[in-house]
Amino acid sequence: MRILSTLFAGLLFGTGLILSGMANPAKVQNFLDLFGTWDPSLAFVMGGAIMVTAPGFWFVQKRAKPLFHDAFHLPTRTDFDARLIVGAATFGVGWGLGGFCPGPAVTALPLGAIGTLWFVPAMLVGIVVAKYATTSQRKTLAV
Repeated sequence: MRILSTLFAGLLFGTGLILSGMANPAKVQNFLDLFGTWDPSLAFVMGGAIMVTAPGFWFVQKRAKPLFHDAFHLPTRTDFDARLIVGAATFGVGWGLGGFCPGPAVTALPLGAIGTLWFVPAMLVGIVVAKYATTSQRKTLAV
């Protein structure tokens, strides 16, 4: 049941990304172009997502444990450090330049657009480099 619920959630998420236009990099870049060809429609998509997610988080946090797992895995840190700021800035710059963030990029991959075929491998390389850099940094700090 856990695998089926995960598959359903992924398909629902991907369908929402495609229907909302978030898998279209031109639409995302127009949303980010505040002083040019600004397209506010994604603000409504994000607002709708928040309106669905906020009550969902409230409901879920009332439960003792998830339906298909032993425990919740929620973030516990509340501080802002350099790693968070640099990571968020890198994500934002990549999103602005490429018009994709990871979810919509993977969703758009089967469409075979040239930009997606460049973005997804670059994203995967970035993930591996970040993981390696973080692991090396932790080993250095532990010594």
